[in-house]
This record gives sequence, C-alpha cells and structure tokens, in this order.
Amino acid sequence: MSTTDQVPLVLPDRIEVVNVGLPMFADAVRDQGGAVVHVDWRPPAEGSPEHVRALEVLYGARGETIERANAEVVRRLDTGVPSLIGIGAAGEVAGLADRTLLHCGPAIDWGEVCDPLRRSMRAAVVAEGWADDVAAADRMLAGGQIALEPANHHDTVVPMASAIGPSAPLLVMQNPGDGDRAPLRAYAPLNQGPGETAWFGRDTDAAVERLHLLRDVAGPAVSEILDRAGPLDVLALAAQGIAMGDDLHMRTQAATNLLIRTWLPHIGALPDRLREPFSSYLGGNHLFFLAMAMAAAKSLTLWAGEVTGSTIVTSMSRNGTGFGIRLAGSDRWYLADAPAVGEALYYSGYGPEDAAPDIGDSAVLELVGLGGPAAGNSPSVAAFLGGTMADAAAATEGFRRICAGTSSRFTLPAMGFTGTPIGVDVRRVVESGVTPKVTTGILAAHTGAGQVGAGVATAPMGPFADALLDVGGT
Repeated sequence: MSTTDQVPLVLPDRIEVVNVGLPMFADAVRDQGGAVVHVDWRPPAEGSPEHVRALEVLYGARGETIERANAEVVRRLDTGVPSLIGIGAAGEVAGLADRTLLHCGPAIDWGEVCDPLRRSMRAAVVAEGWADDVAAADRMLAGGQIALEPANHHDTVVPMASAIGPSAPLLVMQNPGDGDRAPLRAYAPLNQGPGETAWFGRDTDAAVERLHLLRDVAGPAVSEILDRAGPLDVLALAAQGIAMGDDLHMRTQAATNLLIRTWLPHIGALPDRLREPFSSYLGGNHLFFLAMAMAAAKSLTLWAGEVTGSTIVTSMSRNGTGFGIRLAGSDRWYLADAPAVGEALYYSGYGPEDAAPDIGDSAVLELVGLGGPAAGNSPSVAAFLGGTMADAAAATEGFRRICAGTSSRFTLPAMGFTGTPIGVDVRRVVESGVTPKVTTGILAAHTGAGQVGAGVATAPMGPFADALLDVGGT
C-alpha cells in the first residue's frame, strides 16, 4: 500500500483517562476539562520488604485458616448480646486488691504517668480514704504504697483519665456468648459526668466529692433500678442512638436519653435519699451511657478474644503516655507512644499547646462498630472531621478499608442504612497504611484545667506493624 492509500490518523474528540499512581497527572487532566478516574495505588505496606513478606504469608499460605478465624471473631463481635445485670464494688466484682488502683491503657509506672492521670489517681486515693488530701496521696503514689494495674487486665475498661479504687462502683455486663459456656463478664465505672471531675484530670475537692457521689448515691440507685427493671440490653439502645445521630463515643446524648426514658418509672420509685441527688446527677450527664457502651464492647471483645489464629484487634487503649493493641487469642501488648489528638476543636482560650496526648480505654468502641465507624451518621462528629457529612462518611469508609466485617445491628441511615465496619484487621491496616481514627475528648496537659476540647486521634502504625510481623513469623 502506498503512503497515499493510508487511512489518515483521526484523534478522538473526547479522552477519558484512568490514572494510576501519582495524583498530579490526574489533576492535570482534570484542570484541562478532561474526564479522569484516579486510582490511589501505592505499594502495600509502603513497600517494606519484611512487611510485604508477612502479608504474603498471612494472605497466602495461612490465608484460609486466618479467614476462618477472622470470620468467627466478626460473628462474635456482631452477634453477642451483652446485658447490664448489676453493679458492685471494684474490689468484689473485678477482684481488685486493697491499696490498688486500676487505670486506663497499658501498664505504666508512676514515674511515666501523665499529669491528667496523676491527678485522677490522687483523687481516687483520697476518695478511698487512704490519704487526707492530694498532697499526701501524691507521696503515697510516688513511694510505691499504691499498686497500679491496667483496668483491661481485670476485664474492665475506664474512660479518659479514669483511675478507680476497690470501693468504686462498677457496672457488671454479662455476655452469654453462644450459651454453651459460662457467661463472660466485663466491667466499667459509672460515668462521672462533665465539669470538675477526676476522669477529666482534676484532683480538686469537687472531683473527690463526685467520686463519693458515685459510690454513695449513683451506685446504690442503679442497683435498685436494676432490681426493679431487670437486665438491660445495652446494645439495643446503642443501635437506636446511632440511628438518632450518636456515634456512641464522642456523642451519646440520644442513647442516654433513651436510657433515662426506659428507667424513668424506676427512678421515680427510688427512696427520697437517692431519688433527688441521682436525678440531678443524671440530668446533667449527657455522657452517662458512654461507660455502659464501653462495658458492652469489652464483653464482645472478651468473647472474640478467645478465638485463636486471628489477625483482628480485640484491645486498643491508651494511658496518655503509651498506646497499645492486643490481638484475638493473645495477651501480648504491642506498644507505641500515645498520639496527639488532631482535627480538634478547642474551648475558648485553649489550643494544641495545652493538649495532653490521647488517653482512655474507650477506643474499645471503635473495635465493635461504634465511635469512628459510626461517624457517617453523626452531624455532631462531622464538625470535627471537616464540617460536612461527606467528611463524616469518609471517616466511616476509612474504617471499612481496614475492617473484616460489617455490623448487622448498627446501621447508618445517612449512608443508605449500611452497617458500620467491625473487626480491625492488622493485615488491612499495614497493607493500606490506614490506622484507626478515634473520636475523643482532649484534656489539659499540665494545668489540671480538665477538658479543653475534643477531636480525633489517629492511632500510630507501629503496634499494628509489629503485630503483623509477630503473627506473620518474620
């Protein structure tokens, strides 16, 4: 064929581009009015050879076994039905010895304890009657006269900078599992409420008095209510709260109001010595449901934690100094420094320079589909994530990238009634480079001012990467 017989080259009028890799090329096409789909591809595990080898083992040779174990973990997280059955002193129900305090997060020595947790510990020592004032309490703690133990080691979870002694009332959450074994029990303290309270890192007289109120008024009141009302299906209320805009971590107003409505006839029947002070405490405490949700979540992760051979996280906690995770079937903690709380809104007069690192056991909620996984239906949480519901939905989808399953009970109307993600899988975390984002409060770092804001803490990658190498055998 001669050159004069060749078909002329005709360029297309419209080009549609699929861009893989660097986003700058997609941006260039988009800026010129072109249609482009960007694929956010990057090497798994940021290209780390040892982590890629571990992923090959855990997805490959051992993948089928792990998937079965993970499916069982997800089933337990999704189908467990924990009920609040009672309340009792920590020394009795959680086996807490005398002159011992339970604290949030992994184990820690007094010399490493951050300022808000130190203040909470001092308040707890005074509330127990072991010291007359916080100065004496500080000397006892510094001298090693008070033992410190992680609440998680007693099947207990405590929010923010909580520290509790043997007389502190604990909610008793019972999870029957499949019914072919003795029920599991998990515990959490009554929520102290807002304001001048020890869980916010205050050690004032008012903070100590609030601990006395919980022991002498709120604990006995809840006990009498449960005697009358019977066990409470906590996660049924939580599911309703999610549909009404709670995330059940940063915002618990709807679930708290539902609980008060459920208990109202029994609150009214309390004796005079309890009814008025308990009602005043409850009416001013929009976070009352938080500890109940935490205890319920802990009971689920305890049951899920009995499964061996899984790569799913069943403990995630921080003490203001360190951050740690544990996997199903293991008691080993994988540790890193506690992260700062970012994406934050601060009270007037405060800023990042005033903020303590992330703290509390409440991140257990993110492991069962609450908190960050439920952000996509919460306008209140959206304010901390960029300000729009699209930003909140992106937070939920971030969890979906790293979770092994989907909740059948926690659904998000704003996202088409999809279930929240459950079961954080270390393989997916390390492969994607995405770690859990935890919605949380912010405490003053050094001044004892209490809560100074709220925001989102991004978990450090180190513990997840270490866990992956450990279970991957590299």
